[in-house]
Amino acid sequence: MATPPFLPMLASLADAPLVDREFVYEPKYDGIRALVEVEPRRLAAPRVRIWSRLGNEKTAQFPEIAAALARWGAGLRGGVVVDGEIVALDEQGRPAGFQQLQGRIHVASPRSIAEGGERSLGRVAFVAFDLLREGREDLRGRPLLERRAALERVFSGTGSPLLRVSEIARGDGRALYRRALDQGWEGLIAKHAASLYKSGKRTPDWRKLKISHEQEFVVAGWTEPRQSRPYFGALLLGVYDPAPDSTTQPAERGTQQPARGELVYVGHTGTGFNERELARVMALLKPLETSECPFAVRPKTNERPHWVKPVLVAEIRFTEWTADGKLRHPVYLGLRDDKKPEEVTREKRMPISAGSLRITENGDPAATPARPHSRHRSTEPAPAETAPSLADVVDQLNALERARKNGTIVLPDGCRMNVTNLHKVFWPAERLTKGDLLRYYVEVSPYLLPAIADRPLVMKRFPDGVRAAPFYQHRAVDVPPCVRVERLAVAAEREHIIGGDLPTLVYTTQLAAISQDPWFSRVVSPESADYAALDLDPPDDGPFSRVLDVARWIRDELEAIGATGFPKTSGASGLHIYIPLPPGTPYEAGLLFCQIVATVVAHKHPRAATIERAVRARGSRVYIDYLQNLLGKTLASAYSARASDYAGVSTPLTWKEIDEGVKPDAFTIRTVPARLAEVGDLWAMLRQSRGVDLTRVSDYAERNPAKRMPRLAAPTPPRVARRRRK
Repeated sequence: MATPPFLPMLASLADAPLVDREFVYEPKYDGIRALVEVEPRRLAAPRVRIWSRLGNEKTAQFPEIAAALARWGAGLRGGVVVDGEIVALDEQGRPAGFQQLQGRIHVASPRSIAEGGERSLGRVAFVAFDLLREGREDLRGRPLLERRAALERVFSGTGSPLLRVSEIARGDGRALYRRALDQGWEGLIAKHAASLYKSGKRTPDWRKLKISHEQEFVVAGWTEPRQSRPYFGALLLGVYDPAPDSTTQPAERGTQQPARGELVYVGHTGTGFNERELARVMALLKPLETSECPFAVRPKTNERPHWVKPVLVAEIRFTEWTADGKLRHPVYLGLRDDKKPEEVTREKRMPISAGSLRITENGDPAATPARPHSRHRSTEPAPAETAPSLADVVDQLNALERARKNGTIVLPDGCRMNVTNLHKVFWPAERLTKGDLLRYYVEVSPYLLPAIADRPLVMKRFPDGVRAAPFYQHRAVDVPPCVRVERLAVAAEREHIIGGDLPTLVYTTQLAAISQDPWFSRVVSPESADYAALDLDPPDDGPFSRVLDVARWIRDELEAIGATGFPKTSGASGLHIYIPLPPGTPYEAGLLFCQIVATVVAHKHPRAATIERAVRARGSRVYIDYLQNLLGKTLASAYSARASDYAGVSTPLTWKEIDEGVKPDAFTIRTVPARLAEVGDLWAMLRQSRGVDLTRVSDYAERNPAKRMPRLAAPTPPRVARRRRK
């Protein structure tokens, strides 16, 4: 069996200065580490091999990359070994997250990829960041900058969008760090400019600057699902804890590894799965089932556990480690096959802080060692080891409300936010306060923030609670520096507050905006809707069971078009059904789509459903409102609190729950956090779904008897948004 020429050098999780002439900075690409070997051959195509960090050959899993390397390699005089990362690409051809590579992890042959197609298995690219061998010369003994110069000379002119060279910033990583914050990267890699390439070694010469916590964990079991969830409820996760007196054992090519110790339970996750991934993972778990618990100490679980042999490794994102060594808010990203289970230990940040710099408001380095500063933050962040957790933020809110005081809270990113009147009652019937609302939003922020990320917000403010008159605020006025603001040249040009981070969420809630009401589009493409929605509004005395009936009929019509609807309660008395749209879809197309579906349902069920706008004309029928699909219109986001008397929450549902029947007042700011821990983020499936095929809508409309659907004018070309942050 062939073996790779080298093992890759590994980075340590450690602090590093963001301004230092001795360092270079690169994005931390969230993909699969790969060593590429290309050997030209006379009278034949070059031989290409792609190796994982464990030395497993991956060439068959990425045939398009291998083909591009072969075409490029035909012009080489001698062979090369290149170090880099295989990444998934998004719709714009930019590197995406590891989760987007799941379609490739277990593919065994080029034929499988040809049959699966790029659409289902995803586009990929190879991003090179180091050159280890050129011809017969081993470059690993040269300084990093010399190797980098050789890489750019050799690899920059590949002529293929699948073969790229990593971005790099020399001496100053602040701009890259800000982009990482803005665009949600996993982090940066800081490399000492004079570092030699140490194969198989993990060294502080290369340092991972992670913005979000993310690492691998061993899968040791699963729990039974609850209610309508299929396959399993959650994965049981662990890490190996090497015995302190264990000796290190030699590994391949002279590397050192800790001796395998006990498997320690660190938590469970049922979040981050769609139904297809649940089925795929379950098929891998079943053959591994065993009667023996693999953990050193058997953990207590909410549902009956099933144990498995600890051979699968999952990539997990989480907010922090708790004091008792458990994961807070873990989210499943995918399974990995490029790391051995026995190598999985808890990643610990190395205490390398000397030389770290504080970045001042104008971007200049200051002398006091501290974490890097972002222009989103109003104050200097606390050091990593003292940064507050979400639980700490809740404790701060509790203390201020108990003392009936106004004050300042510190958020996990170091931003300080003023909060006032936490004891003020917002929901008199439930005796729930402004403090209760803030605590709810902090607790569910890992689920809510992805739903409103990068979307302009409209604030409906209730400064005197839900029984007093509210008012709308569209414009951003005198917001704190850590709150995100963008100027948009659409829908009345002005500055808008943009959702997606905790400081902004706390700020809008402090202003008594009870619900989170985002646009259907994002700030990067404000005139293109990501989804369309139907708002089902019953009469005041109408039963919710009738709303569920209309929802089922809409589901049937969507299935006839080949579309998938995602339902959620409105948080009041109604229901919302969202339909994902293809990238670049103008609002008008989403509006017309929903108008057609609503009209067909109202025509087929005239006694129960209507599209009449006049309230008097509706009678006892459920109004199907499709007119929310206009630029600048909003609906309450998933997991948003509402100004209903019972403190409802707009809560994603499964269609099975709708078939079996639910009550809207079961979902409140008191009950939803526990539901999220139980069923996970059902709304994530909307973000992961393909858009509806709009070409099928015309045939569908012609097949149905519904009439009087006016034609809409063609959309005008989008105007470019001028972007700014505060």
